[in-house]
Amino acid sequence: MQNAFAETNREVYNSGIDVRFSGSTCVSLLTFGKRIYCNNVGDSRAIMIRANSITDPAPQAIALSRDHKPDDPEESKVILESGGRVDSYRDQQGNQVGPMRAWLKNENLPGLAMSRSFGDSTAARVGVNAVPEVMMFDMTPEDRVLVLASDGVWEFLENQQVANIVYPFYAQRNAEGAGEALVRAAYKRWKKEGENVVDDITCIIVFLDVKKRE
Repeated sequence: MQNAFAETNREVYNSGIDVRFSGSTCVSLLTFGKRIYCNNVGDSRAIMIRANSITDPAPQAIALSRDHKPDDPEESKVILESGGRVDSYRDQQGNQVGPMRAWLKNENLPGLAMSRSFGDSTAARVGVNAVPEVMMFDMTPEDRVLVLASDGVWEFLENQQVANIVYPFYAQRNAEGAGEALVRAAYKRWKKEGENVVDDITCIIVFLDVKKRE
């Protein structure tokens, strides 16, 4: 998977697309039997929904990935050691506005609000990279649903809120309905709180049937 991410990044750079200030995040899951590997670059995210029964009214959201943000201590260290700086936008009075971002040391560029991505060649000069963080999990019979989604879903919805929206569709075996409900919920939150801006909202819903070990 690490080789695949590296090759994808090379193809992005060789695609002819201007990637100086544009790129992409990625979260992917790879399964071998009951073992699952989560590979993540950026702030797309994956969660597992665990429940004691099909009709459990209180499903549990379990994070399978970690958002890569410039103010995370581990991520910030890479940026600073690469000659960059971590700061937010500043208003005319010098007050911080919005999330922390990755910048060139002496220029107000690129202001990327994540610390790993494909492309984003300007940010790559100060340590932003496409090396995936790999996490491993063993699935149990109580694991019911996987949710992978871009950051537009997670901007205003917590992991548990997403689980509560998606899980009622599991008993109906209606993954498409679960995806539509999640997209609608995320869109409504953006329209309410996003100041007429709606970020990318993409999700994948996977229903599981993990057998008990004989």
